[in-house]
Amino acid sequence: MNRKETLNYCLDSLKKAGADKAACTMSISEKKELNVEIGEMTLLRTTFNTNMGISVIKDQKKGATSINKTDKDSIDVAVKQVLEMAEGSQPDDAYDISEKQPSQTFSKGDSSANLDNMYQSLEGFVDYVNSTYPKINLEAAIMDFNHSRLFFQNTNGVDFEVREGMYGFSPMFLSKDGEHTSSFNYTGISALKLDKPLHTYGTIDTLLKESVEQLHTESIKDKFVGTLLVTPDCMSDFLGFIIGDISDGKMISGNSLYKDKLNQQIASSDLTFHSRPVSDEIADGYFITSDGYVAENATIIDKGILKTHLLSMYGANKLGRHRAVNDGGAYIIDPGKKTHKEMISNIEKGVLLARFSGGYPSSNGDFSGVAKNSYYIENGEIKYPITETMVSGNVKNMFTNIDAVSSDRIDFGGGILPWISFKGITVS
Repeated sequence: MNRKETLNYCLDSLKKAGADKAACTMSISEKKELNVEIGEMTLLRTTFNTNMGISVIKDQKKGATSINKTDKDSIDVAVKQVLEMAEGSQPDDAYDISEKQPSQTFSKGDSSANLDNMYQSLEGFVDYVNSTYPKINLEAAIMDFNHSRLFFQNTNGVDFEVREGMYGFSPMFLSKDGEHTSSFNYTGISALKLDKPLHTYGTIDTLLKESVEQLHTESIKDKFVGTLLVTPDCMSDFLGFIIGDISDGKMISGNSLYKDKLNQQIASSDLTFHSRPVSDEIADGYFITSDGYVAENATIIDKGILKTHLLSMYGANKLGRHRAVNDGGAYIIDPGKKTHKEMISNIEKGVLLARFSGGYPSSNGDFSGVAKNSYYIENGEIKYPITETMVSGNVKNMFTNIDAVSSDRIDFGGGILPWISFKGITVS
């Protein structure tokens, strides 16, 4: 059976077995991967993966499973199991599947890897690190190309196919100088093409430079309340605080800080950010949602005003609200008016936060975490790299107290993010 025949067989089997509604997905991927370990090229491999996801609704009870074998016998076993799962679950009127939409095929990126380019790019990166930053220990670096095909069908007649080819690169490193060792650091980027040196993507070169600087750190002498300048590398951590509160879990439980804030001001008017999975600005986006709808771009916060909750079809049905037009991610924040260097010059006392390690905020929005690979700022200047330092604040207050958003932004492939400075953060 070909892919479409396999999905048709799965759906037909589910309907014959008593399913009221069902959806089946099949993903097929081929990954080419090059690895560096301890500064040396070590691995070239190709991996293949096939997975089928099956979900079913019967008497408003839901079951779901996944399998990696797609022959008829394996599908027959999975069909029986998933219906038994549904039978044993609790009914919920919010369960549903996406309605009929025009069948479409989406595509992005190359269908095959340029292995020569991959190898030369990775080799060039290793040479660059060794010659430019001799104190850097390149612990690992992974370069890959993933070509995937995703097929989605459901019993309402939805029929989508997505073909994507994407390069990814992720270096992991630290610096050593005698007895001095910096903190471990890492980053990652995605790209449709490898058309420039790897160290110029994202913030890779900046982080390599800062890693060497972090060999000799100092402790901040006193606890203070000041400004936190968050770099693009850890901006997604703080956006995640908001995203988590406007998504299904927090919204359905009623514990969201923003459950009744739609079309109201929840942040400074300096903040506008979007989720644009189908924008040409984003290399690593997506075309269909996990619920089986064609994805659309959306503005989440417009000049501080919350424009949408990120509810899935289930969450929307559960709460009697509108379904979000995408699954989130692919975040783009609109630029501000000052460069991040100009923003630093206006900070009396604060921390340049380059990496953040902390838990999810409490129910009232309070959060705390450790600033790593970061810097102390005083009187408009970066004074020195700091040892691991605690930073804390309140999410709601943090985003209403934005001091500035940078005009310069970083493109990571899956998002485009600026530097943002927040006032009223406790550093201890």
